[in-house]
Amino acid sequence: MFLENLVIDAVEPQRLGRFWEAVVGGQRLTDELDAFETRLTIEGGPVLDLCFQRVPAPPSEPLRLHLDLLGGARQAEEVDRLLGLGAQHLDIGQGDVPWVVLADPEGNPCCVMQDRAAYVDTGPIAALPLDSADPDGDGKFWSWLTGWSAVPGTAPRSLRHPSLRGPLLELCPESDRKGTAKNRRHLDIRLESEDDPDGVAAGIAERDGRELRPDQGELPWRIYADPSGNELCVLPARS
Repeated sequence: MFLENLVIDAVEPQRLGRFWEAVVGGQRLTDELDAFETRLTIEGGPVLDLCFQRVPAPPSEPLRLHLDLLGGARQAEEVDRLLGLGAQHLDIGQGDVPWVVLADPEGNPCCVMQDRAAYVDTGPIAALPLDSADPDGDGKFWSWLTGWSAVPGTAPRSLRHPSLRGPLLELCPESDRKGTAKNRRHLDIRLESEDDPDGVAAGIAERDGRELRPDQGELPWRIYADPSGNELCVLPARS
């Protein structure tokens, strides 16, 4: 099994998806009224699909899965490029920090990061910080689920694709416990032909995750929560 998708709720999936496609230089996969997908391919590393799905109203709960963009020595130029694509400066009380906080066209915050040694060969997305009640425990959970390995970073626990290319998955201490509202961004795991879905479900439970809505009907994927309550989907193997 492997990490396949970053799924983002959007009131206007096409508008938001086209913005992020331009940000990351993605390859368009789907362009429909209710769904937009673009593919980020890291040479020699992972492939990550950004999937935008329609929701009826703008989400109001705080973000728990963030997008940190590579800035580095060209941070100012990258900020200008994103502003030209439709981003706006955003004040979330960050104060005097070396990164720049922007909002995408639907108001979701993202950061353009300063130069960091950990961000070599990440591609346009430097990191995916995920709120966690227990970064060490959640790091072990996500490492098992994705096959990514622990690497040095600025977060308490950072994971990366075995190629050591592509974004870091950073487990960061949460400021508030996960509420009952669904995360507006989540990750999808794709099973491979040799993976047993029930065995994966058992492994998730053994690692303090849990299945959500097991009676969901005929959906081909299964919905889970990690030990901190963050939703994720496990997709069936491709035929």
